Amino acid sequence: MGESQGRPDEASPRLIEAGTPAFRRTAIALGAAGFSTFAVLYGVQPLLPVFADDFAVSPAESSLALSLPCAMLAVALLVVSPLSEVWGRKPIMVASLFASALLTIVAVLVPSWHGFLALRALTGLAASGLPAVAMAYLGEEMHGRAIGLSMGLLIGGNALGGMVGRLLAGIIADHASWRWGLGTIGVLALLAAIAFVYLLPDSRRFQANRMRWREVPGTFTQHFRDPGLPWLFAEAFLLMGGFVCIYNYIGFRLLDPPFSLSQSAIGAIFVVYLFGTFSSALTGEIASRLGRRKVLWLAILLGLAGVGLTLSSQLALIILGIVLVTVAFFGAHSVASSWVGRRASRDRAQASSIYLCLYYLGSSVLGTAGGWFFAHSGWIGVVAFFATLYGLALIIALRLSRLPPLVQADG
Repeated sequence: MGESQGRPDEASPRLIEAGTPAFRRTAIALGAAGFSTFAVLYGVQPLLPVFADDFAVSPAESSLALSLPCAMLAVALLVVSPLSEVWGRKPIMVASLFASALLTIVAVLVPSWHGFLALRALTGLAASGLPAVAMAYLGEEMHGRAIGLSMGLLIGGNALGGMVGRLLAGIIADHASWRWGLGTIGVLALLAAIAFVYLLPDSRRFQANRMRWREVPGTFTQHFRDPGLPWLFAEAFLLMGGFVCIYNYIGFRLLDPPFSLSQSAIGAIFVVYLFGTFSSALTGEIASRLGRRKVLWLAILLGLAGVGLTLSSQLALIILGIVLVTVAFFGAHSVASSWVGRRASRDRAQASSIYLCLYYLGSSVLGTAGGWFFAHSGWIGVVAFFATLYGLALIIALRLSRLPPLVQADG
């Protein structure tokens, strides 16, 4: 299994170059897909204080509305990626987008907390068909000079979806209810799925494989023999875990005195996700020119500087700190995820799925763990937890910077 995932020969269809109509269609389609996936997953984040009040649960328990689907998504990625080697990239992504949108719409109709959590878990399961498969699609179809930019645009779509989902959910929850807010996100995700079907070019370089389940473990474990990939997988866990902690619990801090912000105001703060949209594409392009090893550790340092600002008692400095954390995270994630695509010379969907499995496990496990630090030490506990995670990520980034480069790239 996976023999077709090596580099295609000269008789293969041409790779998609930046600036071409095919590149623009792909960028818009995958941007819409990233928008949909992140909106349905993370639209609940500003609503965690509302869930805590509405369902009479603790802050850490309310975070399960986000952590549970992320955990389900992480595990399911390891199954969906091999299936995409058989059924194709686009069909898996289309099914994922429609299912996650419809489940989000259904979830708002469920009255109980546990019923709502069950549907959120199914939403994460459905959403698993997009992230790793999209990365594999880009790795197969994009020219090497375009992959950094295209991956940055995909992640930019993620950032836009996360921003719009959080913003809409917060504003609508203030003026109607959280159910209307989350339902609106589901409808937008459904429209994004329809656009995706019509815009994304069919795979031209994908070759289907027969599924041999006994061989599947080997397609995953081979990536751990690479001197760089396991460290990139660890980066995904640490970077995403720290980032989600900040966004999970900043709302609780800003709802309380001395800030006492409204739900709409807290939702509006998530407009800073726009900086993530721009930073992911820009950092991806810079990394393609200067080399990933020269950019990753600088992005992580920026995140550490940003989280320090959130300790301020001035709202403007707190927001600036969140901006810097957001820019740093999306920039570092853009670099690390595209680096995985370059280092994995075969079975790219499996390499991408391992990266994203750790990415979403970081969101789930570390995002919920941050609630313990918040409950016992307040915001300073969350900041200390973030600094520990990003400090480890910085050590790994410096180790990666000393890796011998691959022949075909700076990876």
